[in-house]
Amino acid sequence: MDPASSSRWRRLTRAVVYAAVVGVPLGLLAFLIRTKFDPLVKLDQDAIVAATDFTRAHQGFRSFVETWESISQPFVMYLFLGLPVSLYVWFGGHLRTRAWWGLATMAAGWAIAALLKLLVRRARPEIDDPFAQHAGYSFPSGHATNNAIVVTVAVVMLWPLVGTGGRRLMVGLGSVWVVVTCLDRLFAGAHFLSDVTAGVLLGCGLTAASYAGYTGWRPPTPTTSPTKGSD
Repeated sequence: MDPASSSRWRRLTRAVVYAAVVGVPLGLLAFLIRTKFDPLVKLDQDAIVAATDFTRAHQGFRSFVETWESISQPFVMYLFLGLPVSLYVWFGGHLRTRAWWGLATMAAGWAIAALLKLLVRRARPEIDDPFAQHAGYSFPSGHATNNAIVVTVAVVMLWPLVGTGGRRLMVGLGSVWVVVTCLDRLFAGAHFLSDVTAGVLLGCGLTAASYAGYTGWRPPTPTTSPTKGSD
């Protein structure tokens, strides 16, 4: 086997292994939801009731929840973080293939999350005295999935272009953003705990599997443009 073919098979193998590591627990969680596994149902219901009761009792916090719901909308994240970072990595960092990887991963993640919703078809939480209406299916959380994808992809794309301090800052801020988004979905009464858990698992896992398949890849006709990092 020639070196190019060997490298391709190694990348594909890594990607499949990463996908399996994520897919197995995600599939199990979807199965438990579809079969209405009592302990999971009770945990989800207890968490959503406690979260929404707190939001309902604190008007100022409720305003924060509603605001965060708006700024963490998937299309907002893709438009104002995912796309600008991709363009910067492409044109500012001269890492063309890395930018293509990021764009393709984000597009695939959006589609896979939408498909999972249609397959599992979980209803939204039903709570007493709801203070907001949310359309569509509940599993996995679109906010949690897409925020996890965009944040993780952005961090990976920018990784070779920043120093150690910048990397730590990106990971820290990104983690806080995703956690707050997940909590927001609970306090808004939009999703169950298992929905946001699945969203983060899918978003981060998909990015890891995709990057495992991308690592080591080189375009067939390398450019001679100067680069700021390894592509």
